[in-house]
Amino acid sequence: MTTPLSVLIVEDEPLIVMMLEDFVDALDHVVAGTASSCADALVAVEKGGFDVAILDLRLTDGPSWPVADALADRGIPYLLASGGHVDPPPARHAGAVMLAKPFTMDGVEDALKRVVSPK
Repeated sequence: MTTPLSVLIVEDEPLIVMMLEDFVDALDHVVAGTASSCADALVAVEKGGFDVAILDLRLTDGPSWPVADALADRGIPYLLASGGHVDPPPARHAGAVMLAKPFTMDGVEDALKRVVSPK
C-alpha cells in the first residue's frame, strides 16, 4: 500500500491495543483512534474520520457485531480480529477479512491490504 490509511482500533486488551498501534505505525499508517467497548466504538463510527477498522469480535460489553453492522452500513472497510472465535459470523459479515490472534506485523499488513483492496 502506498497511501497511508487512517485506522480505528477496536480492542479491549490494552497490551494488544499498544501492539496494534505499533504495527499500524510501523506499516506507515495512522491510528485514528481506539475504542475498548462496543459503546465507544459506535460513537467513533458515528464520528467517522478513518479509512478502515480493526474490530475485535469480543469486547468487554459483548460481541462487536453491532459495530460491524454500523461499519458496513456506512461502507467503511473493516477486518475482524479473533483469538479463537468458533461460531460462524452472521451472514452479513461472512465474507469479512479475519485476522487471527496472536497478531504478527505481516498478518496485520496482509489483512489491511485485503480489506482495502478486495479481489
